[in-house]
Amino acid sequence: MAEQRISAAEALGLWNDSNVIEIGALAHAERTALHPQAVVTYIVDRNINYTNICVSGCRFCAFFRPPGHAEGYVLGLDELGVKVRETMELGGRQILLQGGMNPELSLDFYRIMLTFLKREFPEVAVHGFSPPEIVFLSETSGMSVAEVVARLAAAGLDSIPGGGAEILVDHVRTRISPHKCSAAKWLEVMECAHRQGLKTTATMMFGHGERIEDRLEHLGKLRDLQDQTGGFTAFIPWTFQPRNTQIDVPEASSVEYLKFLALSRLYLDNVPHIQASWVTQGPLVGQMALHWGADDMGSTMIEENVVAAAGVRFLLPEEDLRAIVEGAGFTPMRRRMDYSPA
Repeated sequence: MAEQRISAAEALGLWNDSNVIEIGALAHAERTALHPQAVVTYIVDRNINYTNICVSGCRFCAFFRPPGHAEGYVLGLDELGVKVRETMELGGRQILLQGGMNPELSLDFYRIMLTFLKREFPEVAVHGFSPPEIVFLSETSGMSVAEVVARLAAAGLDSIPGGGAEILVDHVRTRISPHKCSAAKWLEVMECAHRQGLKTTATMMFGHGERIEDRLEHLGKLRDLQDQTGGFTAFIPWTFQPRNTQIDVPEASSVEYLKFLALSRLYLDNVPHIQASWVTQGPLVGQMALHWGADDMGSTMIEENVVAAAGVRFLLPEEDLRAIVEGAGFTPMRRRMDYSPA
């Protein structure tokens, strides 16, 4: 497929010269070539935020609370266990475990949490700790990123989500999240994880004032790393939700979302799956995304707090998600993080 790979300049031309219908048709053809069976996958899991205390202070985040805030929290093991049991009762066999950069939590806190989860719920996969969390742990523990990843994996971490990517261009990151890790450090975490045998996802949050060239640079960095490691299972782009945040911009339209989703499918020729973001776009646009390059509906999101804090709360029980997939002309299939059937 290398001879068919589009360049950044060609991708920019597609963006500027194609309308949403034209680029969507190209992306759907590419999606069909990669996944000829008319199947759309999804996962039943729960997004558990183990703490909302964070020193990053990202301008786009309505969820975090600074240290010492009355609304700050850290989940205890008993509370965590209740949430995982509820997830299992609803058919989930994975948790997405993410939090803030909490200076009060040592690496031992994470190891104890993972050991507890694996002891009490051995059948539940832990998809946890975004790259900024891991970089922060590296800085506070004095260990290398590779050593932190190794210790978390030894304690029970199964895979790493792609959160905290935003836009992998430092001048953008400096503007919206000046205290978060650099683009290079985000990529370093992912490379270390892949080299150690952990699969990860990749993400992008767009629509907060960046340029299309910045988005394409982000995609290029992901594609280059994937060429080296092959460790990304999926790419998940979503639009910035501006309510209750410190960034005053209009929300990107659903047309822009679909158009960029399609461009992502065309550009990331070595990433096997593209995920629809019904959590930010709503179920109907999520359904349309299945004809704009996406082949995965992501999670049923038994619990979601970060996007909800920005005033957007879409709920989608498993039976409704399956009906939406069938309504788009596909067969729904429950999966694991590595995209094997569940």
